[in-house]
Amino acid sequence: MTATDFVVQTKAKIAAITEPQHQAADLTNCDREPIHVPSAIQPHGVLIAFRPEDLCIEQVSQNTAEYLGRQPEELLGQPLTNYLRPADIQQIQNCLGEIFESPNPLRLAPEDGLSAFSGVVHRSGGLIVLELEPVVEQQTVDFFDFYSLVKQPVSLLQKTQTLEELCQVAVQEIQKVTGFDRVMVYRFDKDGAGSVVAERKRSEMTPYLGLRYPPTDIPKQAKYLYLLNLLRLIPDVLYEPVPLLTAGEQEPLDMSLSGLRSVSPLHTEYLTNMGVRASMSISLVCDRKLWGLIACHHNSPRLLPYETRTICEFLGQVIAMELASREASEKAAHKISTKAIQARFVDSLTEGDNLHQGLTQYPEALLELADAAGVAYCEKGDIFLIGHTPTVAEVGRLVDWLEHQFPQDVVYQTSSLSLVYPPASTFACGTSGLLALSISQVQQIYLLWFRPEMPQTVNWAGNPHKPEEVTEDGTLRISPRRSFALWQETLRQQALPWASWEIEAAVELRSAIVGLVLKKADELAQLNSELQRSNLELDSFAYVASHDLKEPLRGIHNYSSFLIEDYGDQLGDDGAKKLQTLMSLTQRMEDLINSLLHYSRLGRAELLIKPVNLNDVVRSVIEMIQIGKQGTISFQVADNLPSLECDYTQVMELFTNLITNAIKYNDKPEKNIQIGCLTAKDCPMPPPQDIGNAAVFYVRDNGIGIRKKHLEIVFRIFKRLHAPGRYGGGTGAGLTIVKKIVERHGGEIWIDSVYGEGTTFYFTLTEASYG
Repeated sequence: MTATDFVVQTKAKIAAITEPQHQAADLTNCDREPIHVPSAIQPHGVLIAFRPEDLCIEQVSQNTAEYLGRQPEELLGQPLTNYLRPADIQQIQNCLGEIFESPNPLRLAPEDGLSAFSGVVHRSGGLIVLELEPVVEQQTVDFFDFYSLVKQPVSLLQKTQTLEELCQVAVQEIQKVTGFDRVMVYRFDKDGAGSVVAERKRSEMTPYLGLRYPPTDIPKQAKYLYLLNLLRLIPDVLYEPVPLLTAGEQEPLDMSLSGLRSVSPLHTEYLTNMGVRASMSISLVCDRKLWGLIACHHNSPRLLPYETRTICEFLGQVIAMELASREASEKAAHKISTKAIQARFVDSLTEGDNLHQGLTQYPEALLELADAAGVAYCEKGDIFLIGHTPTVAEVGRLVDWLEHQFPQDVVYQTSSLSLVYPPASTFACGTSGLLALSISQVQQIYLLWFRPEMPQTVNWAGNPHKPEEVTEDGTLRISPRRSFALWQETLRQQALPWASWEIEAAVELRSAIVGLVLKKADELAQLNSELQRSNLELDSFAYVASHDLKEPLRGIHNYSSFLIEDYGDQLGDDGAKKLQTLMSLTQRMEDLINSLLHYSRLGRAELLIKPVNLNDVVRSVIEMIQIGKQGTISFQVADNLPSLECDYTQVMELFTNLITNAIKYNDKPEKNIQIGCLTAKDCPMPPPQDIGNAAVFYVRDNGIGIRKKHLEIVFRIFKRLHAPGRYGGGTGAGLTIVKKIVERHGGEIWIDSVYGEGTTFYFTLTEASYG
């Protein structure tokens, strides 16, 4: 997905969330506020929206007189060139490409030259948005300041070892750069709730470290905007929004990417209730998902220049990358420990008489694999329990319910079982966590891991339930919380959540079980398949031995007899010729035998499957052929040949035989060979059977062609359509080998040919799909 696609999809999500809904006031109403189209900005800058084709101004903020010395009515409908210098216009036009990060921010000045502005440009629908903020020279950051402010924080961040240490260094360095009174790392959980995992503040301020915030504190559409805008600044929470004025009737301007965008009144009220006067947030985005925020608070108004904000945004991206690295390292460490446990099970499953014995031979390891207190093995109604578990009867009823919880996946997990399965609330063992693995639904084989209830005391930043207020006109209004003091809540009937690596360990154990249990059946099926193939090969060998090989053997016999009868003592010229003929027939017999052996081995050899780029294969074949070929040969190779899982050597031989034949059986002055790939529906010659979305490969030539009556026999081994001496000779085994290779890769091969004009060989390889 490109960056542009990501922005478009995120905006679509925001639009879907904020579409008007008629419903009673509840905690989700904030999620429907259209905060991306406020039609107003914060007052510390100016916004101008203009058409890209003629630079005509379509929308402006109402405060242009204060910053630009012109009323907004004077600007609307006029070209931007009337108010900015040509050099500034050129800077802006340079930004109108696909990517904006490189040229932003800009240093601009109006025609009067009295004021300097930092400018940022971005697209919004069909308009270009220019945001200007006055430059305060004593606050600007030059290159060397930028370097020093960035180099040390990056070095310190990279030296951290744990996630906790990384977050603490992050808040420390961001506070140094920005000077904010409080800097926090705010992390989201899977439900959207946030918690403060690191904090740096002035000593007299109340600590927020360890406090949790409900998902409703940051609405869904705000989280989506954090993905688009990596930095958000509110220099003064008590600002008065500045409306946007438009030239005529226009749709509200989408301000998703705007730095000056006016924020929701609910948000400013929320910050005011916290005692915050200025705020800045830096998004921490890992794998295109919002991991969390670096939240900065100040007790008085604070405006940071663009350069400082750029430093913070860059550091935020570095921190996000380091976060991903630390989480990956922690996950890898857990996976290493579970791999050792899995290895023990593989050994026990191999040695055990049955699956039940193999899995329960090491009960402690089975519990440790998922860090569980109990485990149940269930097979066709039989239940075996280990550790602290519900009773056999309770597990049996739970299994009946679980059979309907595996529609697509093989694993089911919950840390609050009673919420989804109410009978669990009466389990005597106090089970709240369940990790269920479906090994075989047909055989009704399941593994169930259990965790006990773990009462948790959650420290909220104030009561997480938003209060409802009744306004003067009697309507219900959800208002932001007014208190952020410690508010504790005890959560019951919940277990510790299952970690991702524990779930992965269970799935990997299932893979090992399935592989080992089915191994004998697979071996038997493979032996049967090999036997069938061997029988076919023996039949083919018998046919060849009784027909094609009799011809050279008869010749050897006859000419040996001539030598004995006519040239017993001395060979003349005639005898020499007969001896040469004898040698020729012997060579032909050797060639036939070699081809037969190769064909036989081709059917028995195990395929060495690995990823193969067919563009590389075809290029290698053509280079090899061109070394020894004379004359004019034109190759046309499509650039859409895919990579697929196949046997490299056999597929190389397949293309070599087809391309060599295309050259060999060609009497044209200029030989034209085409190699490509298309879909089944685009194939001029329909395949012999339905091949779904499999890619169709083809090798096409302008050679001598094949008569229709011969199309069915060209794949027979040693079947030549021409005298042995014509078209370079050969044994007639090449196309037979081609067909065998295609079939061994699960494909089909068919021919389209016009006699005297050319031939096209079409074939599929099951592993390859088109598009």
